[in-house]
Amino acid sequence: MTDWTIIGLLAGMLTTLAFIPQIIKGWKSKSLTDVSYVMLLMICVGMALWLTYGVLVDDLPIIFWNAVALTLNLSLLVLKYRYGEKGAP
Repeated sequence: MTDWTIIGLLAGMLTTLAFIPQIIKGWKSKSLTDVSYVMLLMICVGMALWLTYGVLVDDLPIIFWNAVALTLNLSLLVLKYRYGEKGAP
């Protein structure tokens, strides 16, 4: 594994794991009122494109961390849909 791959893995880890506090906060509060659907959709599409790019160029850090990030952001999207604008029922 090259130094560049290690840097890519670390960068991907830090930027991807940054979504976890928002997921935890939304899960606990049962509210994602301040989270925009447009932002979530744009991030999901962007990550899906990065994942596709990573597969095409066979780049492990891009493939791995964008797959994880896409999964985390899809979970935020589900929480946003589930709890809606007004919070939990």
